[in-house]
Amino acid sequence: MYDFHTHFIPQPVLRWLEDNKATVNAVREKKDPNKAEFLTVNGKWGFELKEAFVNASLYLEEQAKAGVTTSVVSPIPQLFLYEFDKAITSELSGVYNRALADWSKEQAGRIEALGTVPLNSPEDAARELENAMALGLKGVIIGPGVEGRMLTDESFHPFWEAAHAKKAIVFIHPLLCEDPRLKKRMMPNLIGVPWETTVCATDILLSGLMDQYENAKILLAHGGGLLPYQIGRLEKGYAMWSGQYKHLKDSPKAYLKRFWFDNVLWNEAAVDYLTAMVGEDRVVPGSDYPFDLCAWPPIRPDEKGAQALLG
Repeated sequence: MYDFHTHFIPQPVLRWLEDNKATVNAVREKKDPNKAEFLTVNGKWGFELKEAFVNASLYLEEQAKAGVTTSVVSPIPQLFLYEFDKAITSELSGVYNRALADWSKEQAGRIEALGTVPLNSPEDAARELENAMALGLKGVIIGPGVEGRMLTDESFHPFWEAAHAKKAIVFIHPLLCEDPRLKKRMMPNLIGVPWETTVCATDILLSGLMDQYENAKILLAHGGGLLPYQIGRLEKGYAMWSGQYKHLKDSPKAYLKRFWFDNVLWNEAAVDYLTAMVGEDRVVPGSDYPFDLCAWPPIRPDEKGAQALLG
């Protein structure tokens, strides 16, 4: 069984964080005696630094126990570092990608990996994507935008051109939503995260970007947010306001089937609906392991989607 949505922090990345802790304001502290240290970056990107995030042997043990044969490992979103100078973001991207490439070679067949790129500099992001794939990575994980710019902004065209040329997997993973209404009850994570994916994916769908860069394999986290479950509304709007969408070659429902989706939904009925909407070859197993809200092990194999995405 594949797991397309899982995260890890190799030791070279931890060493880089220690060496650059003042620059990126990386703070490790023990907040709960019953839990691991909490790592916070730049005063806002924080999470429990569980042993499974950093201990490769433990990660592989848990992988085997769960019946996962191949994990597609991604960097953690908290270390995208888009808010820093591009030199800092580029440096960590290179360290992270080389470390994951080394691990995937050491554990060939068990570990595949996606890289990270300095999306705050799209030209550098394009070069780092090419470098990452030359190392053997399958593509990259990115956030839903940078400093208010959506991924369809023309400034990101160099990145998309490289992803198209390399037929790269582009795993769009949200960051915590900063909507001031979502300050309580863990709502930034519970509904803010899928909402960020929804906005990003809907913008991509309606922009025509997938026609321009059709070889880029766009994978959406957490079942695509809310998009698959509101596609009927997009279809209605497409019919009612056709003048707004003359640039599109097809309907929203058709474009929906050109994304890939992980099945991190914690609900069999939701996965059934998603699969019925987009097809078995567009849904891949995922867990979000080892974050707190992980679906571990993946809810079902969905091998057709895994083979199509890696093919």
